[in-house]
Amino acid sequence: MTTENDRKSAEQGQRLAIAMAAVGVYWILATWIGGAMGLSNRVRALLDLIALAGFGWVLWGVFQLWRARQNEAGK
Repeated sequence: MTTENDRKSAEQGQRLAIAMAAVGVYWILATWIGGAMGLSNRVRALLDLIALAGFGWVLWGVFQLWRARQNEAGK
């Protein structure tokens, strides 16, 4: 028997997994396209920083999900 909170946390986990995969695909494509187009190192570094920000956002979401589950288990 699942509760409403379990369902919501599962949905949030799925969204985070999709976001992680999307950022990974973006990073691979940005690196590949940047090399193929001969973009400068500054532009390629900017694309890498954008990917890093995306990974950081996902990590923050995972941390929030973990803390919510810890608080729920402590009740």
